[in-house]
Amino acid sequence: MVIRIVIGMVVTAIAFVLAGRRLFWLFRLIRSGQPSPGRLRDIPNRIWVELSEVIGQRKLFKRRIPGLAHAFTFWGFIVLLFTIIEAYGDLFDKRFAIPLIGHTAVLGFLEDFFSVAILVALVVFVVIRTKESPARKERRSRFYGSHLGAAWITLSGIASVVISLLMYRAAQTNTGDFPYGWWAFASHLIGRALSGLGRPVNADLETAFLLVNVTVIMAFLVFVTYSKHLHIFLAPLNVAMSRRPRALGALSTPDMDPENLSEDSVFGAGYIEQLSWKQLLDLATCTECGRCQDACPAWNTGKPLSPKLVIMNLRENLFSSAPRLLAKAGKGEEDAGTGEGEAKIALVPDVIAEDVLWSCMTCGACVEQCPVDIEHVDTIVDMRRYQVLMESSFPQEASLMLRNLENQGDPWGLGASHRLDWTAALDFEIPVVSDVMPEGIEYLYWVGCAGALDERARKAVQSTARMLHQAGISFAVLGPKEYCTGDPARRLGNEYLFQEVAKQNIATLNEAQVTKIITSCPHCFNTLLREYPALGGSFEVIHHSQLLDRLVSEGRITPGTGLTATVTYHDPCYLGRHNRVFDQPRSVLAAVPGVEEVEMHRCRENSFCCGAGGSRMWLEEKLGKRVNLERTDEALSTNADIVSTACPYCMIMIDDAVKERQREDEVSVLDLSQIVERSMNS
Repeated sequence: MVIRIVIGMVVTAIAFVLAGRRLFWLFRLIRSGQPSPGRLRDIPNRIWVELSEVIGQRKLFKRRIPGLAHAFTFWGFIVLLFTIIEAYGDLFDKRFAIPLIGHTAVLGFLEDFFSVAILVALVVFVVIRTKESPARKERRSRFYGSHLGAAWITLSGIASVVISLLMYRAAQTNTGDFPYGWWAFASHLIGRALSGLGRPVNADLETAFLLVNVTVIMAFLVFVTYSKHLHIFLAPLNVAMSRRPRALGALSTPDMDPENLSEDSVFGAGYIEQLSWKQLLDLATCTECGRCQDACPAWNTGKPLSPKLVIMNLRENLFSSAPRLLAKAGKGEEDAGTGEGEAKIALVPDVIAEDVLWSCMTCGACVEQCPVDIEHVDTIVDMRRYQVLMESSFPQEASLMLRNLENQGDPWGLGASHRLDWTAALDFEIPVVSDVMPEGIEYLYWVGCAGALDERARKAVQSTARMLHQAGISFAVLGPKEYCTGDPARRLGNEYLFQEVAKQNIATLNEAQVTKIITSCPHCFNTLLREYPALGGSFEVIHHSQLLDRLVSEGRITPGTGLTATVTYHDPCYLGRHNRVFDQPRSVLAAVPGVEEVEMHRCRENSFCCGAGGSRMWLEEKLGKRVNLERTDEALSTNADIVSTACPYCMIMIDDAVKERQREDEVSVLDLSQIVERSMNS
């Protein structure tokens, strides 16, 4: 008994020192990041997310079989915490029982059930890893070789924990020391196989496997803290600290007031120490599961951007920069004399290639899929901010867009004089705000640059206006006073220009005493609703698809039978993933009698980007297959007569692709409003 106590305690002490040292090092390293305020707001919602995503494994269940295997492994280790406590108790007393819990039949059953479930899950993981190994992928990462062994060590370690547990419990069933009855079915079944060895041998086996179990658990603890499987400890924390527990939400808004800036002010992140502590926590939390990469439209169309590799490359740079970061932060005497002279490595292009940085569409598919809530988009935009504002380095073709936005108030550079051209096709007057909202007008209709200036998008805006007018909705427009919301500039990284136009728009809206806004563009919707509040602009904003759904349900708009067609709906990223508007557009389509809906394979949360987001609308697409072609090919494969959407950017991108595929005579690309309006025209 003394020997097993000594061995168990020595092994535990060594493991705790090694693991604790590593965890403290990581804590200091992550704490060296920049501030990231607002991480503890909305506590009730965060608790719910913790329960649903961590305990409930919600995101992992998006892939049924791997998700189920991971869930049983996760839940199993929660239950097996009781066996760990019991194992340490057994070192001192073979009749040890957990206080207040004891040796209930339910606990014995659950411990054995989840032990078996974990072993079955491990078989599933082995099959998946063998079948989908990165070695079988053409574009595998340079980390593949170093991390392949770690994955197999992890699977072997988990198996060793469970097998040694069952073996020492099985031996106990033959020594008379096992406290559970036949409800602990696995232990008893294995025990029957060992019963012929006799009690003395089983007593030795019980001691041996108990010590093996404790040793393997402690070894696994140390291994986890030094490997990518650190997410076992960090994932719950990272999920709890996520700024956007459900929708993706707004980007951070740095203070760019000249009065608060100095010569040393830095915008964005050009070096690893300029990332926030939450972004550094993201890097340490990454599980390398590849779900973000699988969902990324850039990666899926042959471009060099892999969200997973972005995080892994940054993490490698973080760890290699640790001596300098810790010395700079003055966090430990052991680091004080090291790293200060070490050359800093620029994130772009030394860690992240320029083509990788500018391939992102900020669609949020990576964030949506990530089971540990890593905020890839924020980090990419911060690196873009540094390139644009500190280095004046960005794709050349974006220069014209930024210049047009700054000088003319729209990306096309057509100017304010054309903001009302779209109203010429209407047979009713729309009030234009001169000073304040006209009396009796409920909504301001924020038309957006595309809706006002692009010929195809204009038709959708005109249909929306006619639907609102028919339903008796009172609305006005800003006309020449409306400027671009700044979304293209912000996503490109020109935060200064975004804030300038945003403040101008907010001043205009506040002076006009606007409280309620209708938008047709999801990018305008997201910016006005999510991002303007940080700059002092808080408004009630509704997307036209949401308003149409309400008007149809209230009977104020009644779709007719003038349209018979099969329709597939494309979820715009900034309406769907970014703001969780999935059901209302489909409800509108379902209300049209002649419409038969057919979903694309990738829809709702899993929708595939049209290629216009992240300011990619204004950039040349020179690498791989064009994203709009990939999405349109998927839409065409449904054999739908109409591809519907609720975003002018999506409409333009998909319409271009339909024409390139020479299918414009067979397939129409229409906004929801156009579909409803056509149904009413018999």
